[in-house]
Amino acid sequence: MAAEFPKQFMTLFGTDGIRGRANEHPITAEVALRVGRAVASLLAGAGGTVVIGRDPRVSGSMLEAAVTAGLLASGTHVVQAGVVPTPAVAYLTRSTPAAAGIMLTASHNPHEDNGLKIFGGTGFKLDDALEAAVEEFILGPEVPPSAELGRLSVLTDGAAPYLAALKSAAAGLSLRGMTLVVDAANGAAHAIAPGIFEQLGARVIATATRPDGRNINAGCGALHPEHAAALVRVHGADLGISLDGDADRVIFTDASGAVVSGDRVLALGALALKERGELAGDAMVCTVMSNLGLHEAMAAAGITVVTTGVGDRLVIEALRAHGYSFGGENSGHLIFAAHATTGDGILSALQILRMMREKSSTLAELASCMREYPQQLLSLAVHSKPPLESLPTLRAASAAADAAFGALGRHNIRYSGTEAKIRILIEHRDAAMVEKWAQCFTQAVGQDIGISH
Repeated sequence: MAAEFPKQFMTLFGTDGIRGRANEHPITAEVALRVGRAVASLLAGAGGTVVIGRDPRVSGSMLEAAVTAGLLASGTHVVQAGVVPTPAVAYLTRSTPAAAGIMLTASHNPHEDNGLKIFGGTGFKLDDALEAAVEEFILGPEVPPSAELGRLSVLTDGAAPYLAALKSAAAGLSLRGMTLVVDAANGAAHAIAPGIFEQLGARVIATATRPDGRNINAGCGALHPEHAAALVRVHGADLGISLDGDADRVIFTDASGAVVSGDRVLALGALALKERGELAGDAMVCTVMSNLGLHEAMAAAGITVVTTGVGDRLVIEALRAHGYSFGGENSGHLIFAAHATTGDGILSALQILRMMREKSSTLAELASCMREYPQQLLSLAVHSKPPLESLPTLRAASAAADAAFGALGRHNIRYSGTEAKIRILIEHRDAAMVEKWAQCFTQAVGQDIGISH
């Protein structure tokens, strides 16, 4: 079996599970079946139970059937939750006797992609060691069939326990008098997201709630908050809430129709939690992609900032290691550790709305708590991903940028963990410097690797 894998897929896990083009390595029925066998062998065992959820993209049913087959053939029982958000799978896994959970999603990627996110029995994503063990199993030799077969259960309303948990987290919150635009990205939360805000009293303008398997994230959701922003302006809404395809991320739009950056949301969240006495250790966690302005605002408020690599899994690991209660990514992953084990777009929106209500403030007013440095994030499609240290033009540009920026700016270069792209963050107090170096880095990547168009 291992010989069937092209050389470039001998490493399966990226920053957020296994991801790629559906029906091409590594996102094939064969690999999905072996993921099921791996999870059964390493996490669940014969007689154990695994929860499976998926988003509505067209390839989800294929992967669901294959993963299920791998688990059942290994003697592991399966609970299919159907189309539910990623945080629902994490919640179902940790709130039941399940040994693991598997979410089939490519998150914010287009419908042609899909992926597998794996949770341990506590509802947290696997650490590096477990990911390596799962990967080794998948790429290794065939294993003997189990003497036992697992049983399959299908939940008729897989989201119900998760919705109950959301309502508990929102206890005492009234949204009466508020108008909200809720963009479900034609994704996993399309059936549940508008309803929970309505149940709390809000008038909801729901959009992108009719998935057809191919329109997930298409011109809507967290990657396209301008869609919700336009509706906020048309309807005079108080807030726009844009989820991504698996609803573990959220991007907000204020009442004027302006998109509020993820860093501003992190800042206002940390400040509000500190004021309540709920910011453990007076510290928050973010990634290397967060704006220097966030660091400045937190320092002024006496809040320590712990920085990790990219990926909400790394943020969560830092929260757990230090016992902290809040953190996230500027891409819209927010982790409220008192309520969830992973990023959760709906939960995060409820928490931000509570903060607005407590302060009797608009989101724009709360978000004015920090100054942002001008920033540009390049996301360049590339033909290959050679080691960054092997790219002479890009290395020279990086060294020159360091010398030019000094303490007034920074840059960060990395490959995407889920796509064939290189991502370059440029940040400086002077917007002209950001634009100049964006052009310089783009040219360097073109010379060293070549940019796909």
